[in-house]
Amino acid sequence: MKIEIVTFWIFKLIAAGILLHTLFFKFFAIKENVYIFSALGIEMDGIICLSLLELLIAILILIPTTTISGAILGSIMMIGAIISHLWVFGIEIQNDNGFLFVRAVITLICCQRLLFFTKNKLFEILKLRYACY
Repeated sequence: MKIEIVTFWIFKLIAAGILLHTLFFKFFAIKENVYIFSALGIEMDGIICLSLLELLIAILILIPTTTISGAILGSIMMIGAIISHLWVFGIEIQNDNGFLFVRAVITLICCQRLLFFTKNKLFEILKLRYACY
């Protein structure tokens, strides 16, 4: 039981840590991020909105009662990032050796593991929400 709790928190900290770390680069408009978002047709307003969304997701992941919501939103955001890598940029962006792509995949895996760890609670929520009376 204790190992599961430690593993659960490791996944939470990795996912939130990666989200918060990339947040720093987006807020300070590092040239790599400006290139990425301008190629997607999203300028500074989009960067700021996505940065705030990443901050919200990281906070939701870290708060025990909102981990499920954060993991779902984080999964959706990372799937979008992975799709944009594969369809628009390729795995490597501006000679980063696939670093951003790998971070998106790691964050997606962590969010999915968080959902797996909380699957009983998630199923309980879905049963209550969509129960046939």
